[in-house]
Amino acid sequence: MKFMIKPIDKLTKIIKLEATKYQDQAVYGGLARYADTWLQEAASTFGPEADEWTRDVDGRLRAYADLPDDGARQKALTALLEMLQSPPTLEPSPAQQDEGVGEEKEEQTASPTPKPASTLPAPTYARTGLDSPVTALRGVGSHQSERLGRLGVQTIRDLLYLFPYRYDDYSQLKPVNRLEYGEDVTLIAQVKEARVRQTRGGGSLFKVVLSDGTGSIEATWFNQPYLADKIRRGRQIVVSGHVDEYLGRLCFTSPEWELMQNELLHTARLVPIYPLTKGIGAKWLRGLMKRAVNYWPKRLPDHLPESVMREAGLLNLETAIAQIHFPDDNGLLKRARHRLAFDELFVLQIGLLHRRHLWRSESGKSLPVDDSALDNFVRRLPFELTNAQQRALRQIVADLRSDRPMNRLLQGDVGSGKTVVAAAAMALAVAAGGQAALMAPTEILAEQHLSNLKPQIPNLRLLTGSVTGPEREEIYAGLADGSVDVVVGTHALIQESVQFKSLALAVIDEQHRFGVSQRAALRQKGYNPHLLVMTATPIPRSLELTLWGHLDVSTIDEMPPGRKPIVTRLILPTERERAYSFVRSQIEKGRQAFIICPLVEESDKIEAKAAIEEYERLQKYIFSDLRLGLLHGRMKGEEKEGAMAQFVRGELDILVATSVVEVGIDVPNASVMLIEGADRFGLAQLHQFRGRVGRGEHDSYCLLVSGSPSSEAQERLQTVEATDDGFELAQKDLEMRGPGEFLGARQSGFPDLNLASVTDLRLVESAREAARRFFETDPELADPDNRLLARQVARFWKGKGEIS
Repeated sequence: MKFMIKPIDKLTKIIKLEATKYQDQAVYGGLARYADTWLQEAASTFGPEADEWTRDVDGRLRAYADLPDDGARQKALTALLEMLQSPPTLEPSPAQQDEGVGEEKEEQTASPTPKPASTLPAPTYARTGLDSPVTALRGVGSHQSERLGRLGVQTIRDLLYLFPYRYDDYSQLKPVNRLEYGEDVTLIAQVKEARVRQTRGGGSLFKVVLSDGTGSIEATWFNQPYLADKIRRGRQIVVSGHVDEYLGRLCFTSPEWELMQNELLHTARLVPIYPLTKGIGAKWLRGLMKRAVNYWPKRLPDHLPESVMREAGLLNLETAIAQIHFPDDNGLLKRARHRLAFDELFVLQIGLLHRRHLWRSESGKSLPVDDSALDNFVRRLPFELTNAQQRALRQIVADLRSDRPMNRLLQGDVGSGKTVVAAAAMALAVAAGGQAALMAPTEILAEQHLSNLKPQIPNLRLLTGSVTGPEREEIYAGLADGSVDVVVGTHALIQESVQFKSLALAVIDEQHRFGVSQRAALRQKGYNPHLLVMTATPIPRSLELTLWGHLDVSTIDEMPPGRKPIVTRLILPTERERAYSFVRSQIEKGRQAFIICPLVEESDKIEAKAAIEEYERLQKYIFSDLRLGLLHGRMKGEEKEGAMAQFVRGELDILVATSVVEVGIDVPNASVMLIEGADRFGLAQLHQFRGRVGRGEHDSYCLLVSGSPSSEAQERLQTVEATDDGFELAQKDLEMRGPGEFLGARQSGFPDLNLASVTDLRLVESAREAARRFFETDPELADPDNRLLARQVARFWKGKGEIS
């Protein structure tokens, strides 16, 4: 049975009685006198944790008698009733906690029988812990809970991990006579004057004059007339903000402020700035966070092993959480961020190492790769493999011979020769009695692979969405009975109707373009087949250790000899006609050209429409005498194939395309890549475009037309102009634009990082090494001492167990 809380019940009745006449006569001596009784009873009921709320009610009671009219008194009583309907939670004692869970006890009244229920809803006393809904906190009702949900906050734990995205530094305290224009400072002063006046536009200005004994300064707030009830003449307040100037005099404009009290939240400190949403105010959220941080971090169990914290010199979790929200100084803020960022990366690495451990614990099929078969394959090639290709191939062969399934990433720059290494692996798998499959994200790329692989692998078939009827059925039958050794295809390979007799090796190209379930579906076509994933986007080291930390990595960091460098030039929009003239001059020499349309992020449909319009403009006004083709993502498979085939055969002079041409088209006669709106693309993507030319014997060129005059855009494009090293550009892209370019749609099930940056190689390597050393001692996290860490790893990954 639930009871009313005595002080709230009494005050509610007094307020309702006062609301009948607004004469401050509902209790002897008025509400101001009753405030002393309220303070005493509320303090004994709720304790020091609710001190801020208790004193807020006290202040409103004492201010009631000074209100000017019935209207103001009605508003004040309504506000008081609302406060009393959201009383503080009676917090459990530390002794009752088990990982932040406690049993809150019911308040017993002096009366032997419960009082009848009034209109004030009785507070609920329930088992409250870190994973309790945020409504368990005082002041958070259903509406605020819904709004907090938009910020990702569902539980008390979520709230503690809603970190500030920046801080206003108001820690510098100065007297009036030492204030300087343009600085951010805090001032403690007395209100000498306070007045509200209306503006011509119907708004209001609230102006106060502040004095601290060394001088006076004016502060102004716009359209906040209610401040007149709070900032009154004679009160001591603290203001923090930017020192402005008006008519030659220093002033504050809409500064942060609060009444002078023991602990300041919004002024005179490093003030946390949180993400907000409609209905959630900065001060309200800061106050909620402060109450939560005062109580809950000490009940937050520290999952990091003591040995890891000691070796890395980290703060404990309680201190880190408290200091990330309300830092005492910049030094502690930096240490708190470091601890919590290390936390994320350490737990991430433990998860990656665990998945790698699980993969290696599975039994696979060892392939009897014969050295003579490998030598024969290499000898038949019309060129010599580079040292980097040979090294990657040796690593892959060792994996194929192992009875543990291979899980390897093969990365290399555009044109470094990854495909021939994959071809060798597939040929060896076939020679050892198995089948192989190569899955590509687009039909264009699948067809390109088919063309490149045919000389090395004769018994090869193509399976895409465009292959239908008897031909498709014939391929299905050949895969099922083993008469088809190797299949190249798109998502069509993972349809339920596709069955392999003995799939030994699965190769996935441009693997980041496939979702987790799609990659897993291909692997499930065989009994733990060996897996080789490829990417032509070079991966910076820090991302290699995070996004692909569960994979073994082979890197082809050497280009085949004799490939000519591609001349890259940045073209201003005003020089576009010169660029068109250059394209024409190359075509007159017998070459061909690509023109890439600007990236349109809204949708493929809009991007296709823009490409069609650009194609029509170029054909009608610029290159009316030349043969132009069009390629975009909304075209049907046969239409794309037709445009591609025409361009490859030399029947088109210029191919106008969207970013669909980023990979897959290999036309040795193409010598010019003109990229419109180059500033809209990432550096790595621009490098991929550039790699479509320079694949023959002719001098080749890449022209970058920027649509933005900004210095930042120019700097990015100048980086592409200055280097043709894909690994260097990938690192620059990561530094300039963050990891989004590499994560793509992040279909990989990769957990979100709140504080850690995957660009921080030093911290990533530190966390990786610490995780590796720890993981060796307990790979299953089965030790009871590691129970909290195992729970945190599971919480962090949230079931995202497959990330290959």
